[in-house]
Amino acid sequence: MPERETLERAKKDAREGKSPSTQAGEFVREELHHVREGKHGVRSTKQAIAIGLSKARRAGVDLPPPGEGHTEAQREQAERDLAAGATPHEPSPRRSRAVSKALKREGRSGASRNALSKQAKQAARGRSPQAQSRQAKCAAQTRRRRSTR
Repeated sequence: MPERETLERAKKDAREGKSPSTQAGEFVREELHHVREGKHGVRSTKQAIAIGLSKARRAGVDLPPPGEGHTEAQREQAERDLAAGATPHEPSPRRSRAVSKALKREGRSGASRNALSKQAKQAARGRSPQAQSRQAKCAAQTRRRRSTR
């Protein structure tokens, strides 16, 4: 279950009209914090991101399933997460315990600054030149907005 602050930040983003991926970013951020504080581990940075996105979909963020470059199983799981977000229900205690126990055995380096940097660079390399340019313009605009505050 996501923390109350995370849900509030995501709802605030939704009220401000921000994109679903921005709202989901709050859940990914929370997941990285959990790994860093030692609550559990992850096998890779991608796993931490996937857990965060899954939590976001289950919390009701209207984040569409991934497109090309993802397996059919990943898309189906995302669709199940979206359906679970539409109708809230209690998670299975046994399954929840099993997942927690498995994650506790994993390492903590997946949420390190180095690992995140490596993952971001790898993701950028996979983008087209136009997409990279669009991303850079968006980042520059965000930097300008932050510097004026």
